[in-house]
Amino acid sequence: MTTFPNGFLWGASTAPHQIEGNNVNSDWWAQEQVTPGMELSGDAVDSYHRYREDIQLLADAGLNSYRFGIEWARIEPLPGRFSKAELAHYRRMIDHCVELGITPVITLQHFTTPLWFAKDGGWSAADASDKFERFVTEATTILDGVEWVATMNEPNMQAAIMTAMKRMQEQAGGQWQSPTVEADSDEDREQASRNFLTYADPTISRKFVDIHHAAREILHARTDAKVGWTIAAGALTAAPGGEAKLEEIRYGKEDIFWEGSRGDDWVGVQAYSSQEVDATGLVPHPKRPDNTLVGTTYRPDSLEMAVRHATEVTQGVPIIITENGIATRDDAQRIRYTDEALQGLHHAISDGIDVRGYLHWTLLDNFEWGHWEPTFGLIAVDRDTFERSPKPSLAWLGAVAARNGIA
Repeated sequence: MTTFPNGFLWGASTAPHQIEGNNVNSDWWAQEQVTPGMELSGDAVDSYHRYREDIQLLADAGLNSYRFGIEWARIEPLPGRFSKAELAHYRRMIDHCVELGITPVITLQHFTTPLWFAKDGGWSAADASDKFERFVTEATTILDGVEWVATMNEPNMQAAIMTAMKRMQEQAGGQWQSPTVEADSDEDREQASRNFLTYADPTISRKFVDIHHAAREILHARTDAKVGWTIAAGALTAAPGGEAKLEEIRYGKEDIFWEGSRGDDWVGVQAYSSQEVDATGLVPHPKRPDNTLVGTTYRPDSLEMAVRHATEVTQGVPIIITENGIATRDDAQRIRYTDEALQGLHHAISDGIDVRGYLHWTLLDNFEWGHWEPTFGLIAVDRDTFERSPKPSLAWLGAVAARNGIA
């Protein structure tokens, strides 16, 4: 058996908009109502009301950590108007974790923003950082005793979402295409794979870095938390002749953000698959029988690849795997994928890379940003009754956590 470091975090991650339901004051909720081809989040899986059950299932399985978000749009539904009731709700979630011996990992902003923020220019507005800092300052009032806090989830993917939204609005009658789900046709898949080139604007990327640093300073001043953020890792490789293009794309997609993590207490690595880059750009994922429900290739080795690249560019910032998983209906494939990913992660740790935990994506089958079909969860949910049905993969990961190792 291969063992992991003492005190290793074993758990699962979620995002509030994807599981809570009725996030009516957010930009994503508003977009869902008017976008052709975009499914509605609606009640989601009602975790807003059922969080105790969800955390209990995680704890009963033997996991020791839960990453969840606090929803900015609920806490600040109007500019400068904060909901004490919503702050108390999220504090109850933190307290419930602690009562069950679960380490909470808190994300302050996971893709969604308040609708008023989006209407006022969103992250492009001149005062975007001031607005986010105001929210972060208020959020610190409920973070007493929380050890791990992420300011933002995947700022590099947020740039992709902003670009996708803009493109959709510019194309009259265009169908919504989730940034996390590949299209069906070869032509659409080709375009989706190369879309990332359109948002690699260093000015936008550095603005996110500056906002993160400002939030980090507030958190350090007002809490004892270890502060970082999470980055979507592509685990990109070069096809013959694609070496220069790989460096160009990877810098805009990731490395500006990994560099922005220097000086953080930790950084979240989020990896699912790998993709090639040729001389013209990202190469579409080839169609294979074991491709995932979001069209990506089955590449559990992408986690080790991403961790090694992250530690190199961040210059050794401690890592937590904040997302890793697979969209599949076959839970045996989920277990196989996770086992292989953890084997690779252990290789990286054995080589001296500082990894503090593994948080699987995701705890619950949920709303996948405009789609309901992709299932990443360790727990299935009946969307009519909201009954939770743990999958064998939950027990399997819990057993890994109990022995702090893999066979």
